[in-house]
Amino acid sequence: MPSFSLVHLEFLGWAALWTLGLSAIAFIGGGLVGFAVALMRISPIRWLRYAAIGYIQIVQGTPLLILLFLIYFGIAIAGFQEVPALLAAGVGLTIYSSGFLAEIWRGCLQSVPKTQWEAAECLALTPWQRMTRVILPQAMRIATPPTVGFLVQIVKNTSLASVVGFVELAQAGKLINNSIFEPFTVFMVVAAIYFAICFPLSTWSRRLERKLNVSRR
Repeated sequence: MPSFSLVHLEFLGWAALWTLGLSAIAFIGGGLVGFAVALMRISPIRWLRYAAIGYIQIVQGTPLLILLFLIYFGIAIAGFQEVPALLAAGVGLTIYSSGFLAEIWRGCLQSVPKTQWEAAECLALTPWQRMTRVILPQAMRIATPPTVGFLVQIVKNTSLASVVGFVELAQAGKLINNSIFEPFTVFMVVAAIYFAICFPLSTWSRRLERKLNVSRR
């Protein structure tokens, strides 16, 4: 019976790259959608606020596993017979990320002191200028630590993408284990790779949070 070798380690390395790629798709796509939803969430227009609240509640209240199934089979029902696993996983994780990033960023936008909003309005700035020149620079400074922290969750949640046929790091470990039957060795290596990806992000998030707390004093 074959044992764990460099060939298997190389396969896990490629799977880790696919995990990072899927995480990037989810974070960038979720960030774009989430920022739009966050702006809707603080909009003075009531129906936009309610639409954003409904979207956030639905996304946050739906398990990611169920969301991936709905996206994968929903695209198939729409008439697309061959649904790429990367497409289904990317769309599902994008929607999932957007719901949480929207709420994180909504809180950060609203944490900017009200006096800053009023001062920008007194300067006769347009809504676009008020947001981009006064509010966003302050909100981004507040939002960076929780955003980086949520990125770690995105990386770990990519392990659920295997349910739609996407071979990421955890699924690659399962495939290798099915061929060599060394679960402890295989999944220790998988765990080590996840740790190598997530630990620097977690450390960076904590440092940013400490720096932010120090600068506020």
